[in-house]
Amino acid sequence: MSMRRKRRVKIIATLGPASVEKGVIASLVVAGADVFRINMSHTDHAGLANYVRMIREIETELSRAIGVLVDLQGPKLRIGAFAEGSAHLRKGDSFVLDSDAAPGDATRVRLPHPEILAALKVDDTILIDDGKVKLHVVETSADRARAVVDVAGRISNRKGVSLPDTEIPITSMTEKDSADLEAALAEGVDWVAISFVQRPEDVIGVKKLVQSRASVMAKIEKPQAITRLEEVIDVSDAIMVARGDLGVEVPLEKVPGLQKRINRMARRAGKPVVVATQMLESMILSPLPTRAEVSDVATAVFEGADAVMLSAESAAGQYPQDAVATMSRIAEEVETDTVYRQIIDAQRNEPPNPNTADAIAAAAREVAQTLGAKAICAWTDSGATALRIARERPVSPILALTPKRATARRLALVWGVSAYQTHDPSSVEDMVERAGEHALANGFGADKDRIAIVAGMPFGSPGGTNIIRIAVLEDRGARPQA
Repeated sequence: MSMRRKRRVKIIATLGPASVEKGVIASLVVAGADVFRINMSHTDHAGLANYVRMIREIETELSRAIGVLVDLQGPKLRIGAFAEGSAHLRKGDSFVLDSDAAPGDATRVRLPHPEILAALKVDDTILIDDGKVKLHVVETSADRARAVVDVAGRISNRKGVSLPDTEIPITSMTEKDSADLEAALAEGVDWVAISFVQRPEDVIGVKKLVQSRASVMAKIEKPQAITRLEEVIDVSDAIMVARGDLGVEVPLEKVPGLQKRINRMARRAGKPVVVATQMLESMILSPLPTRAEVSDVATAVFEGADAVMLSAESAAGQYPQDAVATMSRIAEEVETDTVYRQIIDAQRNEPPNPNTADAIAAAAREVAQTLGAKAICAWTDSGATALRIARERPVSPILALTPKRATARRLALVWGVSAYQTHDPSSVEDMVERAGEHALANGFGADKDRIAIVAGMPFGSPGGTNIIRIAVLEDRGARPQA
């Protein structure tokens, strides 16, 4: 079954109660989902295994590589409990967060995180319950912090705490995350997203645990990660703009600019970038999105994001298939707009520290565009060749051929790439002929059309991209162009 997408941007759909059945998951693939996100905040290990099993069965039935992204919960910082269940804080009031286990009231509450109390400084901001209540610190000691209320409101038991000004000396991995990570790797997932990233060391630590068994995506949701953004991008395999949590800890008006900045920095580094959170939020309850939501999705596509993500829309909404199909239609329409190509081309930059493979990727884009090639075919072992070509955002679609199923699945996240598993070519002639066979079989061209072929010699050696061939499609494959 040929299911080649008409669009370049990919769609990630989160699984949940609304999409727990195999038939529904399959319908999401048909509607346009390329990668499925499993949120470990709401999924146990048995549920994870069941999701992966169903996705792999659907993958076989539809003859299509499907990516699986496991999203780790990360640390959850929360206040303690109140004697009456909640308390109302008034603007200007003094309020203490301390280590005392006694139930709280309108003057104080326990903060069961000694590392936070030790890290807080005078003038640091404290946000409670997603920023509904805002305080600033005026006095600190080893086991307490006194703050003044800036934004009044009612807070109740165990509400979340956010600290936009404070770097907390904890890792992004909890005991639960470590157990969830091992379970995910045992199931053979393709991507692991890590929450609460503050510094590049957080990503490096997870990558040491993963040991190349999956690719690692850093979620940018904290101001501390923004201050070291280039370093975080450098050590990550991909980036997620987690706009929900980011919008709590930075002023909302800064989020659109940060989204553009993160997207462009990640693209320059050749790292896939995902734009997430509340993209079609109203479709949780409505079969149609708002015009503002359509514009939000379109903006991410115009920026050249690798993927856009649905959260509750597909996990718990009433119209999961409609949400995926709507997002797909928006993306297709944007990518046919004349302004789209102008914006995409204007954002192109030289990669940092370019090498031979980068030069070949850039040349493939230019050659394919000049000749009107119907596709750029990338023979790739690790996926690096396809990533380099995708960074160039070519007009021609990218057909990635790889001997590794894991590589094909990971590339399901990457802009413009359609990946298929096949064995390595045995010769240059075999490379050209089989590239043509795959291009014809999957609708990338017709008889007498041209394709550009990128590969590395000797075949099967990762990181050795060094040749471009132009070929003409024939009914039985392809032949080199004279």
